[in-house]
Amino acid sequence: MTRNIPLKRITDFFYFALNYFWPVRCIFMIAEQVLVQKFLNRKQRQKLKKPDWLKIKLGDPRNQNAVLELIEGLNLHTVCQEARCPNIFECWTDKTATFMLGGDTCTRHCGFCAVNKGNPEPLDPLEPLHVAEAVRHLGLAHAVITSVNRDDLADGGSSHWAETIRKVRELNPDCKIEVLIPDFNGDDSALNNVLAARPDVLNHNTETIARLYRRVRPDAKYDQSLELLERAARFRDRAFPEMLTKSGIMVGLGETFEEVVSLMHDLRSVSCDIMTIGQYLQPYEKRLPVERFVTPEEFAEWKRIGESLGFKHVESSPLTRSSYHARQQTENGKTN
Repeated sequence: MTRNIPLKRITDFFYFALNYFWPVRCIFMIAEQVLVQKFLNRKQRQKLKKPDWLKIKLGDPRNQNAVLELIEGLNLHTVCQEARCPNIFECWTDKTATFMLGGDTCTRHCGFCAVNKGNPEPLDPLEPLHVAEAVRHLGLAHAVITSVNRDDLADGGSSHWAETIRKVRELNPDCKIEVLIPDFNGDDSALNNVLAARPDVLNHNTETIARLYRRVRPDAKYDQSLELLERAARFRDRAFPEMLTKSGIMVGLGETFEEVVSLMHDLRSVSCDIMTIGQYLQPYEKRLPVERFVTPEEFAEWKRIGESLGFKHVESSPLTRSSYHARQQTENGKTN
């Protein structure tokens, strides 16, 4: 026997089911969208395989182990490890390293960086001495020192910076000292603390073009970085003409060739001496993806353009990093 169900009861049940199960359905729809996006991201990464020109040599593990043991023994950190630098094997084989002050946790949230984010530990008061001892042990002719951002400190860690420069010079009087500093949130006195210690090279990376700052460096300002470099150049011209200023960027994050050239003009407008340009490589999945791999020919053209603009030296290649071949960069900058 067939029973006729009133149309109203059918529609009532339909609306009840729609209202009752809709939140659950929404959850499944969102989960489905997340899975689809992950799949698309994975497919995109599969398409962007590293080209042959980004292959690296592993080098001699004995020298690499010696540097690692020294660093761990002195309770130090290196940007080579924390930033997952592709040149770590080559540099450590040559017994060179870039020392990172202030611990291994940064107070900023840059989209490209592999360094830990969060609340850092207090500064180690013995760190300046330990860096100086490591430089002496390695017999470095050119030491590169950088740091995490320490926005938790009143002076951004600049006094710690200055003490490290002084200690390195005290124990290694013939060693050239290059510092890669943060922006100190535009604090003039913090920058002056570092400049007063007279590093041989004052480096502050602009990292990317102005248009991409919100995505790549959300806690920084493009104009503030240029202003820092300009103030350092004024100090150089007034008090320490032997010092060089320097800045570097990554490419492959979505910038155009012409935007990089425009940035080069900006750096020259603040009298920057040395520029580095290298390929961005995604350190792990939750960092910004690589938009494209820039060809060696484009890097060579940026180098040509930069030299024509008046830079004393331009290091531009897929594997270039701020501290890669830093000694040679400085030597070229001094002779030009």
